Amino acid sequence: MLGLNKKDTSLLIVVAFLTLLAPFILNPFPEGSAMAQFNAGYPDLMQRFVIFGIFAIGFNILFGLTGYLSFGHAAFLGVGSYSAVWMFKLLSYNVIPAIALSVVVAGLFSLLIGFISLRRSGIYFSILTLAFAQMSFALAYSVLSNPKFNLTNGETGLQVYADDPQILQGANAPDLPHLFGLPMRATYTMDVGAWSFDFNAGYYLCAIIMMIVFYLSIRIFRSPFGMMLRAVKSNQQRMNYTGLNSKPYTLAAFVISGMYAGLAGGLMAAMDPLAGAERMQWTASGEVVLMTILGGTGTLIGPVLGAGFIKYFENIFSKINDNVLHSWFAFLPDGLEDAVVFVIHPFIGKGWHLTLGILFMLVVIYLPGGLVEGGQRLLKRFKRKKKDTDDAPSGKTEPAE
Repeated sequence: MLGLNKKDTSLLIVVAFLTLLAPFILNPFPEGSAMAQFNAGYPDLMQRFVIFGIFAIGFNILFGLTGYLSFGHAAFLGVGSYSAVWMFKLLSYNVIPAIALSVVVAGLFSLLIGFISLRRSGIYFSILTLAFAQMSFALAYSVLSNPKFNLTNGETGLQVYADDPQILQGANAPDLPHLFGLPMRATYTMDVGAWSFDFNAGYYLCAIIMMIVFYLSIRIFRSPFGMMLRAVKSNQQRMNYTGLNSKPYTLAAFVISGMYAGLAGGLMAAMDPLAGAERMQWTASGEVVLMTILGGTGTLIGPVLGAGFIKYFENIFSKINDNVLHSWFAFLPDGLEDAVVFVIHPFIGKGWHLTLGILFMLVVIYLPGGLVEGGQRLLKRFKRKKKDTDDAPSGKTEPAE
């Protein structure tokens, strides 16, 4: 199917199932219940799941296949966002031209940075990419916000104003990002008993795009080009000794990865037409590294799982405060309730990074292959138990022949 083998087709179907039915899967608890705090089926968060999933998929093409660790991919995310907002300002709020421009500009920018950075490997390559990202952040934050040629609007962020040209914006077109008239914020809410499910146009646009780029990543992984990238990761020096020049392959992987990041940045602007320099900070680059390692470096679905895992913790655990904890443990005696809240307090709210750090440490120590390895271990254990059950003696005796 679509040029994929049976295993990859099954994986693509699983990803499509999870993304299309996310409003149901991410809202398991009834509205108004104490556990509704852990629901994640609202549009803003679902959009972040798939957008950062795209970002991580692209990063994994570089890091997972070639072993080149970039600490500067946030630069392409920011460039994509700025490009999309400028398209909104100059042409119209239609998201298709904005997303296309974000991919093209990010690809050109990554070609320039990759051509220079890939002259070195290992830690030197990582430092070069980090330096370029920080220079990009400084340019966006101060230099390019100069009133003479205000391209980024500095710390305020680039946004669309009423006096912007928007030469293709029709009189009846929505005054916010839209897909040929369908606003990205359009949301249909379906109430089923005590449950409420939101179906958002922007989320489904991002979800469809993520399925497309996930399919493309599978084709890259299974192609001869992907095999050459694995050879670079395995032993680039030996590859060079055979007479094969690895530079074009690594540069192509870097550019493809940068285009994925630019696409993610363009989608972020399409969901919220604002671009700020903070998207280029080194912390954003470090975040995608964590997503990829946490999910499973070099695996297909791992980066998507890692992105969802981190964004879930960022948005759900960070909202839990002492009042929520007291409501959960109100059944305990007063002294014990206060003690439990005191113990848990450092791990929630603003301290959610501590919880994430502990979980990341446990995954790296006990699951070097990330969440994907954990799932594979559980599946093997389940199959082993099932096999042992099937092979167990039934208690019946057969007569000897």
